Amino acid sequence: MKSPGDVNLNIAARVRARRKEKKWSQIQLGERADVSLGSVKRFERTGEISLSSLIKIGFALGFEDDFDQLFAKKGYASIQEVIDEQL
Repeated sequence: MKSPGDVNLNIAARVRARRKEKKWSQIQLGERADVSLGSVKRFERTGEISLSSLIKIGFALGFEDDFDQLFAKKGYASIQEVIDEQL
C-alpha cells in the first residue's frame, strides 16, 4: 500500500522526467512556472511542495488537464455500481 510520501515522490519523479523531456533546467522550470528555484529543487528531491506551486509547475509542463480529473467522480461501469452507491 502506498503512503502519502510515496505518492509525493512519484509525482516529483514524473515532474522531473517531464522537465528533462523538455530539456529544461530546474532554473528554467522555476522561471516558466513562477516558482522559486529552491522550491523546484526541494520538490524534486523530497516531493514536498505547496499546492499552488505544484499547480503552477503542472501548468508550465502541460499537465493542466490532469488537475481537472483530480478527485473527480468516476463514471459507473455497471448498473450494480449505481445501485450499490445508493445504499
